[in-house]
This record gives sequence, structure tokens and C-alpha cells, in this order.
Amino acid sequence: MLTSWSRGASFAASGAVALFIALASMPAAAFCGFYVGKADAKLFNEASQVILVRDGNRTVISMRNDFQGELSEFALVVPVPAVLQKNQIHVGDPKIFDRIDAYSAPRLAEYFDPNPCEVDKVMRQSGALNAPAMARMDAKKAKDEAFGVTVEARYTIGEYDIAILSATESNGLEKWLRQSGYNIPAKASKALQPYIRQNLKFFVAKVNLAEQAKTGFSYLRPLQFAFESPRFMLPVRLGMLNARGPQDLVIYALTKNGRIETTNYRTVKLPSNVDIPPYTRGEFAQVYKALFEAQSRREDYRVVWTEYFWDMAWCDPCAANPLSQEELRSAGVFWLDGDEPPSGIPPGASPPVARSRGGSGAQPVMLTRLHLRYTPETLPEDLMFQETQDKQNFQARYVLHHPWKGDVNACAEAKNYLDAVAKRQEVEAQTLASLTGWDINQIRGRMNLQPTPNAMWWERLWK
Repeated sequence: MLTSWSRGASFAASGAVALFIALASMPAAAFCGFYVGKADAKLFNEASQVILVRDGNRTVISMRNDFQGELSEFALVVPVPAVLQKNQIHVGDPKIFDRIDAYSAPRLAEYFDPNPCEVDKVMRQSGALNAPAMARMDAKKAKDEAFGVTVEARYTIGEYDIAILSATESNGLEKWLRQSGYNIPAKASKALQPYIRQNLKFFVAKVNLAEQAKTGFSYLRPLQFAFESPRFMLPVRLGMLNARGPQDLVIYALTKNGRIETTNYRTVKLPSNVDIPPYTRGEFAQVYKALFEAQSRREDYRVVWTEYFWDMAWCDPCAANPLSQEELRSAGVFWLDGDEPPSGIPPGASPPVARSRGGSGAQPVMLTRLHLRYTPETLPEDLMFQETQDKQNFQARYVLHHPWKGDVNACAEAKNYLDAVAKRQEVEAQTLASLTGWDINQIRGRMNLQPTPNAMWWERLWK
């Protein structure tokens, strides 16, 4: 992959021109909310960005490096699957990286609680207000009961999602745990059976994951190249020869159909749609940087994170407008409007990245945004990819809920609402501490949280 070299660069090499190493031996759902902020790739230094376009054996790679130092010292080393002809190489516009980054960046959304007095009135007038939600809860409860499992309670405490379970038979409990995403040993039912016989409950927990980063970017114009190869991969190892600490790589993969994932490393979706304290509204960049760093460190820099997957035709909420056909072509998308080039790139022909036409509207393009932080020790192999059948939209999205500011005596429901807000705010504080590794007491101080009155002795014990 992208390996920029200079005495002051974040990668390693020598020379004054771009150098390509040809590897001739290789074969040729509604989210909604008001959008209020994003965490784009510019938050991260010591970083590179890649636009990776793939369909069949055809690939277009556009590379933008974090380069620091004299331009005379710059060189680029990129392993590719064949000797590239001059017309397979193109100098791109850096603006396309800014556009695709803004569209796919992790985002912050906010909601404003309604007046609980008005909500109470509407609920009394129509008992059907929450019927869909109740129906979903009933369906889930029926599924749990089919396994002989009862969810007695659920909590979020610190960095853990916790459930208290009871069960009537061990095989059903094992299946329930696996289908609910709990990583338990094989043949766990045998070990569970004695406890079920004793009518004991089960405390189960999952860890919430997340990420962080650094600030600062410096880029040259991106280089693009088009080729054909059965191997769907991105070489990254050369970029670590003189790396000074962990490196960041953001990949924008554009495909026709499904989500992209790595086949030789774990690909994990970031924790998403979690509530964080409203005071972070103007500090989202710092929050996301701390989040990314904390979670990458917890995973020992051995995970490729999915930050975004979406149909390029729309977004919800939108951090930026979807790319137009002209912009997609400049990024290397070669299958728009039936103008897909013939197999092979004969001498003298224009590569896909050189095409440019107007047009807009729905695009047959799916965007997967991947982000990894790595070191030479944690990334021993180049990245290998596959296009999956998964088409479920996903975005790293974090939510602010602004409380209603009315009087506790405004109506009978107001007190219950404000009590619920106090509990919600404590959960928000715990969530932010879990995601970022920040001190929970400092977070509570920023939120002006008051100690919970009449706390039970075990609550006071760990305050």
C-alpha cells in the first residue's frame, strides 16, 4: 500500500519521485435525529486514506498520504499486481477525499425531550401510542421463552452490558447466549445444567467497544491507478518500515452490492447509537478521538473497525450530501450509466479514473468505511478483503438527549420524568467513561450530577 517516504514523513523511504513496485509474479433503517457534528479523518495524524473501488477482478485504488517534510524528499512505494502502463495511472483531486470523508464520518445527532405533561395527555388519549414498540417487545419475549430463557433484568454498568437470566434447560440457554452475541465455550450446556437444576440465575455481560485518534493531517494530491487482479487486497506492510508509533489507515471501499470486510483480521462494528452527555456537543472531536484510542488499545491494535456502511443514494442523518455521479467517477467508480469499460486496459485507452461526466441521483454504489490503527507487530500481513452479502445500513452515531427544562410541579408526570432523566444521565456518564477511558467522576462533575438520594448501601459502596 501507500508508502510515502522522507526524513520527516510518517512512513519510510528515499528518493524524489513516486515509485511503483510491480509484483509481476502475482496473477493479473431509519436513524433520524438532528445532525450536529462529525469526526472526520482529519482528527487523526500519522494516517493514510485510501479509496478502494472493486467489482469483479477490476480495481481502482486512490491514495492520499500523511506526508510531513520537504517535498523533494517524498517518494511513494506501492505494490501492484502487474507492470502498470502510463495510462493506468492518474493524478486525482484531493477534494474527492474530503467529500467521501465528510459523507461517511462518525456523527453526532441530538434529540430534545418533549414536555412530559403533553406526552402524558396524548398517552391517556390514545393507548395505542406505543403499540408497535410493545409488539416488538412481545415478539422478543416470545422468542426468549421458546428457548426457556427469561431476561430478569438488564443494566449498563461502566463498560459492560449486563443481563440477569433464568432458564429452564441448558441447551436453550446456550443457544440463546450464542444468538445474543455472547462468546461462550463450545458445549457450554453441560456446564450450565447443574446450575439450572438449582434454579440459579445467570449474570452475563458483554463489553462495549469504541475508538479514538490524534489530530493533524498533511496531504499531497492523491495518486490513482487501475488494474485487474483476482486478488482483493491492499498492501500495507511497506508503510511501517520507519513508522514512529501506531499508524492510522482509513479505507473507503466502493462496491456494487454488499459490505466489505477483511478476511485475515477481525472486522468489528463500532458501538453505535449510544447516548452520551449533552455537554459534549461542542467537544465531539475530542470525544471520538479518546473513544477510538481507548478501544483500539483494548483490542491491542488488532481489529479493523467498521465506521460506516450505506447505500450511496442517501443518508440519515446526513453529515454531507451523497456523492454525485461525476464525483464517483473521479473516485474511480467505473460502472455508472452502463459505461463500464471492457475487460483489460489496452495501451492508449483512458483508465476509469480519468472519466468525468455530469449527472446525479440514485447511485448503484455501496460505501464501506473501515478504520484501523496498527503497528508493525499487530499487522503482520497485508489486508485481504471480501464483499459480503450484508446490506444492513450502519453508522458510528452518537446521540445527545436534551432534557425538558420545565417545573417538577407542572404536572403529575413531571416528577416521574425528571427522576427518569436523572437515571438516564448517570447511564450517559458511565457510557462516556466506558467508551473513552475518562474518569467518571470528572464526567459527572461536568454534567453537574447530584448524588442519588436514598441510595442503597451497595450503590454507596462503589461511588
